[in-house]
Amino acid sequence: MNTEVLAGNILKLVGGENNVASLVHCATRLRFKIIDNSKVNQPELEALDGVITVVRGSGQLQVVIGNRVPDVFRAIGAISGLLDDSKSKKAAPEQQNSASVLGRLIDLVSGIFTPLLGAMAAAGVLKGALAIVLAAGWMTSKETTYIILHAASDSLFYFLPMLLAITSARKFETNVFVAVSIAGALIYPSIQQLFTAGNPVTFFGLPVMMMKYTGTVIPIIFSVWLMSILERFLNRHIHESVRNILTPFFLLTLMVPLTLMTIGPVGVSASEAVASLFVSIYGINPIIASALMAASWQILVIFGVHWGFVTVFINDISVMGHSYLKAASSPSVFAQSGALLAVMLRTKDKKLKALAGSSFIASLFGITEPGVYGVTLKLKKPFVCAVIAAGFGGAIAGYAKSSAISMGMPGLLTLPIFYGEGFIGFIIGCVVAFAASLVLTLLVGFDDPALKTTAQTAPSAPAAVEKRTVSTETSAAATAATAATAAQVVNEQIAAPISGTVIPLTAVDDKVFSSGIVGQGFAIVPDEGRVYSPVDGHIASTFASGHAIGINSTGGAEILIHVGINTVQLEGQHFQMQVKEGDEVKKGQLLLTFDLDEIKKAGYDTVTPVIVTNSEAWREMQISDKPHSRSGEPVMALSL
Repeated sequence: MNTEVLAGNILKLVGGENNVASLVHCATRLRFKIIDNSKVNQPELEALDGVITVVRGSGQLQVVIGNRVPDVFRAIGAISGLLDDSKSKKAAPEQQNSASVLGRLIDLVSGIFTPLLGAMAAAGVLKGALAIVLAAGWMTSKETTYIILHAASDSLFYFLPMLLAITSARKFETNVFVAVSIAGALIYPSIQQLFTAGNPVTFFGLPVMMMKYTGTVIPIIFSVWLMSILERFLNRHIHESVRNILTPFFLLTLMVPLTLMTIGPVGVSASEAVASLFVSIYGINPIIASALMAASWQILVIFGVHWGFVTVFINDISVMGHSYLKAASSPSVFAQSGALLAVMLRTKDKKLKALAGSSFIASLFGITEPGVYGVTLKLKKPFVCAVIAAGFGGAIAGYAKSSAISMGMPGLLTLPIFYGEGFIGFIIGCVVAFAASLVLTLLVGFDDPALKTTAQTAPSAPAAVEKRTVSTETSAAATAATAATAAQVVNEQIAAPISGTVIPLTAVDDKVFSSGIVGQGFAIVPDEGRVYSPVDGHIASTFASGHAIGINSTGGAEILIHVGINTVQLEGQHFQMQVKEGDEVKKGQLLLTFDLDEIKKAGYDTVTPVIVTNSEAWREMQISDKPHSRSGEPVMALSL
């Protein structure tokens, strides 16, 4: 996968740089905030080599890339101004109004906290490792080596308000340096000394309730949000000749006292109240609470709404020093690992085995999205098994009162962040979730694509005997008779849209098509550059690049014909569309033409997948065993 090419194609298919209000990324996804959703070409986006899937949710367009998402993110930044704070754009008012309150909240939380999670996880691992070292007696807290390493592990949490000031200022589109200065004032040594001394503090005679702000979350976020409103007000009323000096002056002069007198105490109190609320809920029955958290976590991840809990996790850690809920969510990751291993061991499909294997390795280190979207969720039963197993693992972690002392994706590398009370119980819970998911998936099984393909493509015994004993003319007549009989019992016949060699979809050198993520079907290695309609119906979609076309048949099949692999990169060269969206078409009608030789010269694979994108709507799908078909000949039969 060429990262630069992929980045360019993604940016183009989301509607271009001018259609993106903001862009962040998490462990596996690019998270776009889109201005005009009608400009997004989602089918083409999903079909890109390097894109696992595309998910819409929480007010974001989430493009799942996998482990290389940071590289793609940087590549997009290199070819656009999306990562330049000064070039941020706002969504259109109608788009902002249409987003749900929950969606806007999730977008806000993810935008503020996502950039910190990597560093936070690293600091947490170091903090956990130091705790293990102290407990084992390998080092004492008085040693200078420990003091230096402890500073490295604790600085992020101590200065968390300043880091949140940066991300919040970017999210609220306000002056980053003034925001950091406000945060710095909250944790300034003399201010903290006033809190420690406990003596009355006033500001021009008004009382100030001093609080400890190191490691806090809510006060600085609310302070920067209010600052962004005040900054826009000041900029409208201060002349531009002195705006660069007077606006920051008034912001610092007003916001620091205001934060210390009102926003800060209220924010700290709110943080403590939220932490107490979840501790109380957890205290009612930690086993049930943890089981529900673990079982639902991957479902929350699918829709992107798990970000709503991230701020709760971080708040718990900043207020109490640990988070029970964070630990409770973690067995779900190892449950997905177990399901992926089971799929890898059981499947006969080579491509699915390879995808499950690579996703299994990634999941052991906390990256579950490729495995969820590409394997377990697609196969359904493994995902359900993993959810059930995660509930058992979470219950054990809850019984042991396991907790996390830092943020980080649960995985083998981040186990130290769970060190403390209940650590052994946490390990047992994760092992149980992994083992239960593995065993359940092996016992329950799943619909193996390899077995489906074999069933669809293998000729019946009588047919095989007939082919060995009859002449070519007799065989053709028998085939025609069989097709006539089949037409009486099937609901839809899909003809070959192109003359060429018919191959199984699993043989296509593209994981999006071969894995069946888009749908089931077949592929043709074309002999000619003409695509004909395989059914009666209407044109559901065309593409500016001219390389693909969508058809809805009168029988209810939704068909995608995709000429070549990655041919979208030709940007329409060598393709000529003969129809437009909405056109009624008859079986055998010419849909598009392409220059087969020129596409080959350009280095592209011309294999053409023919996909039934609503495969789940059909009870049975049978594919002809003929190795070569001419356009118009029946290849696939669909039954309800």
